[in-house]
Amino acid sequence: MSELRHHLETVPESCVYYHTHHFLEQHQFLTPEPPNDFAYWVVNVLQEELIGERLAAIDTIQYHSLEALRKAILTTLDQFLAERPHLRKAPVGQEFHFMRCALFAIPTRFTARNLKEFVECLKKVGISSLYYHIFEGRLRPPLGVSDFSDWLEKNLGEKELARKIDRLDPYTLTMDGLRKKIIGFITD
Repeated sequence: MSELRHHLETVPESCVYYHTHHFLEQHQFLTPEPPNDFAYWVVNVLQEELIGERLAAIDTIQYHSLEALRKAILTTLDQFLAERPHLRKAPVGQEFHFMRCALFAIPTRFTARNLKEFVECLKKVGISSLYYHIFEGRLRPPLGVSDFSDWLEKNLGEKELARKIDRLDPYTLTMDGLRKKIIGFITD
């Protein structure tokens, strides 16, 4: 765990992003597993449930930058390491391997110019588009705002709708549930 902490301090932000977000796109259902790779590895490989629970409890949505999220994880690890100087080692072959992601944004054939078209496009785009505009969008300027909210407010003047979408906690919904919720905000 001390090596995990040491490397986490210096790995690129793309590693932090990968290990805290990739499960969201991969799982089309809510899962009882820890919601990030760090918590999962600590619980399932090191069998350190207390720190695993603490890592899993970090509310990713609170952080509007990957650096702030990294610091929260590091602080959690530091607190635990101060309490527990003797830690288990990962069995050979089960070491934590840092991965990083590379983002490729490819335009789809869907374009919206108004709310009606937006809803129609939202019904048809793949979940990877939703993921990109909701999760990735919050980490790009303007920080903490999804691409949908930014577009709705700036281009259509839909400030209240934009706020409703940004108040959603996308980490508690499946991607399809998120789609339905956003469509419901517009059509209800």
